[in-house]
Amino acid sequence: MTNSGDRILESRRAAEQRGRKSETFAAMMLMAKGYRILARRLRLPAGEIDMIALAPFGPVCFIEVKAREAERDAAESIGAQQWSRIARAAQAWLAKRPNLAKRGARYDVVTVAKGLPKHYRDAWRPDFHS
Repeated sequence: MTNSGDRILESRRAAEQRGRKSETFAAMMLMAKGYRILARRLRLPAGEIDMIALAPFGPVCFIEVKAREAERDAAESIGAQQWSRIARAAQAWLAKRPNLAKRGARYDVVTVAKGLPKHYRDAWRPDFHS
């Protein structure tokens, strides 16, 4: 018999595995659309970014990948605090890459529900003036 700590740890491992698999699906879909993946699972002091990609002839895209049973649940699972952390991390990342910063930035979401990724371009815009 396992205790509740073991079950929690196993649940976290399963979620981590689902997340990695979903991010791989998302990266494959974006590459098929002509995006170039620059970074995955990036951790910075300001926050974490699931994926950074260069859009074909476009901006640098900071992409949040969410996997849920239902697509709507995935899309709605990103809150204002999470977007704020992503935006701060994106700013820090771009500050060290002025040539890429010139291309501009966009914040996208890729949802993965029932194994199928769906890309939402320009899903959110930070407000750095408030």
